[in-house]
Amino acid sequence: MKSREILAFITEVGLVPVVRTSSAETAVQAIEAMYRGGVRAAEITMTVPGAIRALETVADRFGDKIMLGAGTVLDPETARACMLAGAEFFVTPSLRLSTIEMVKRYSKVICPGALTPTEVLTAWEAGADVVKIFPCGNVGGPKYIKALKGPFPQIEMIPTGGVNLETAGDFLKAGACAVAVGGELVDAKSIKEGRFDVIEERARQYLAAIAKARSEMAA
Repeated sequence: MKSREILAFITEVGLVPVVRTSSAETAVQAIEAMYRGGVRAAEITMTVPGAIRALETVADRFGDKIMLGAGTVLDPETARACMLAGAEFFVTPSLRLSTIEMVKRYSKVICPGALTPTEVLTAWEAGADVVKIFPCGNVGGPKYIKALKGPFPQIEMIPTGGVNLETAGDFLKAGACAVAVGGELVDAKSIKEGRFDVIEERARQYLAAIAKARSEMAA
């Protein structure tokens, strides 16, 4: 799948769950729960022990039914390993040009982390498909996305940090093409208790919040 199609898929879903769990097994279980809840995209962070194995398992189990991404990718070598494991999009917490270059070489989607206007533009000019604004909640949330979209209407942005059920719609209305949600969706407590039904239900709630915001924007 080419980068344009991957990005269109992510934008249509509107939600990128950031799966940061304490084992590869629970990461896979969390993604299965969200899939049952209707979410067709997920990002497994490299901080998960056995993250590559988790990527391979999800890729084998779901194939192209889920848009699979790798998160907390710090260097091009890790990006390539994740690509071979089945990841289609790559998310970084910070801006590293060599990682962008590696991902673009294989026509996949790169979503580098940036915060300042200079970093956002640098990421875009280096070939980023979409820029992850991180940590967005700490610098104004939806208002910050709106401020960045003023001079950069052409740059696609996905906020991370500060995104929850209450704010998800506000981020989209401010100009984000999708939102990334971590612990507010896949929380440690539910996983520890084996309550994957809670994660499944929460996935439905996020999709409903996104659909509501988009219908209000279209009205």
